[in-house]
Amino acid sequence: MNRVILFLATLGPIGTRLPAPGTMGSLAGVSLFAFMTLVLHVPAPMLALLFVPLFAIGIPLCSRAEILLDRNDPGEVIWDEFTVIPFVYFPLSDVWNAPLTNETFIWLAFGLALFRFFDISKPSIIRSAQKLPGGLGVMIDDLLAAIAAGLILWGTRTFSLSFLT
Repeated sequence: MNRVILFLATLGPIGTRLPAPGTMGSLAGVSLFAFMTLVLHVPAPMLALLFVPLFAIGIPLCSRAEILLDRNDPGEVIWDEFTVIPFVYFPLSDVWNAPLTNETFIWLAFGLALFRFFDISKPSIIRSAQKLPGGLGVMIDDLLAAIAAGLILWGTRTFSLSFLT
């Protein structure tokens, strides 16, 4: 069972064999998000709702992975980055329902960059949340980074659109 837990927590070889595992886990999340919304046409709010249980599972999963790896928030544990990605893009739900354009990919890349910025730099409230015990801290800091990225993404899109009308 411990092998299954570590496989899930690290997304298999993504977290254990690739460079920059947090970025690779985030990229896996963005790829899944893009496929589900742009190809399968799952509405972004529904996808975010579907990821809530994955986020919740991440709390005990990451707690156990920390114990097995004997480290707090180990870098190879990327379940947290992977599962919060839909919350980055949730505020731009209308973008994912529109026809595919170059702008769609710009928003995807910008959202990923913003999320990684907040996840790596950990402004004070995110850093404080990371100090929560076990998997709760592992998951919550990434959720806050995703929310911050989503708000900036939404604000950027809203502000830039006000110049076009």
